[in-house]
Amino acid sequence: KRTMTLIEKNGYHDSVYINAAKIFQGIHTEKRKDRILVRYGDDSVSPMLTFKDEYSQRVSYELAFSALKYQDLLEEILLDSCVYPCHSIPDELTSLLVVMLYDLQERKFQAREIFDEEEPVAEVRKIEHYLYSFRTKLAAALARCRIKHDALSIEYILPETVRKQEQRASALPLCVWVNTFKISLQDIFRDLKKKGFTRVESVSDFDRYTYCMDQHCHDVLVFPSSLKEELLNLDLFADCKLLLQ
Repeated sequence: KRTMTLIEKNGYHDSVYINAAKIFQGIHTEKRKDRILVRYGDDSVSPMLTFKDEYSQRVSYELAFSALKYQDLLEEILLDSCVYPCHSIPDELTSLLVVMLYDLQERKFQAREIFDEEEPVAEVRKIEHYLYSFRTKLAAALARCRIKHDALSIEYILPETVRKQEQRASALPLCVWVNTFKISLQDIFRDLKKKGFTRVESVSDFDRYTYCMDQHCHDVLVFPSSLKEELLNLDLFADCKLLLQ
């Protein structure tokens, strides 16, 4: 829990990529038969998903839906760089290829940090090695896509309606549950005050390090959206005394 943010920035455990690929396999956008250039294999069987914990479940779904959002772009990068098709990678692993490509470009094509405690998954290591060996070609293909779309970053390649939805979502306040089995509300207030947070009356009073009580749930606190990463690094979250909704 305490290395949660670090893990996200340096890549995920092998099991997260496998689960994200299984989720993506079931939700990816199907193209018309005359337009199919990237093949995803058979997805008629519902995948068996096994998550180690709630965090692994959350990031697996986030990774899958991020890949879905950029599916057209990721496919274009694979084709333009000539990384796909590859005779050694069957169609059944295409979803894993797309999901891991999204994560690789998020890390600016830097190598993933391998965690000693995780059990390696052969398919993940195979795809990872393949993509990383072509990282220069992939980065160049991404740059060409951005130039073609006159985009500062991949977010600007998305349709404007999607970008506006994302902007609204990112601006929503963060709702946080107080785990009253582990800590009282008064202790939470005291601890947050020591950490520099000020309690205000409502969301309209938000400044930088502020929070307020939810109007309807006595054990829910509300924080500005800009504080998400800093909040997750607090020991209150690491010890599960506060839980992000």
